[in-house]
Amino acid sequence: QVQLVESGGGLVQPGGSLRVSCAASGGTFSMYVMGWFRQAPGKEREFVARISKIGGARAYLDSVKGRFTISRDNAKNTVYLQMNSLKPEDTAVYYCAASNEWGSEARLYDYWGQGTQVTVSS
Repeated sequence: QVQLVESGGGLVQPGGSLRVSCAASGGTFSMYVMGWFRQAPGKEREFVARISKIGGARAYLDSVKGRFTISRDNAKNTVYLQMNSLKPEDTAVYYCAASNEWGSEARLYDYWGQGTQVTVSS
């Protein structure tokens, strides 16, 4: 059983940057594809980014390409999402998740964190 705990959310102005982190415990972190998802009020949860088990491959939602970067540190059992040039439409609860499969569908992810709120507003 893998436990995931996100941190680093908060309030940031449009155009600003924020890094959210997700610490994993209870499993072998390097065995999992890690993903970030987000859910805005009144909207469905959507895929944001994913990274392969040793970090050699990444994939992003089109609207965040060039602005967001996912990375992982397997020695620290942590995955990160660096978010730059933030926009109000990036406002959402951000969740990290772990999967044994490479894909963007939420159903592929077996373990989820509790989420961290990111608000982009002036």
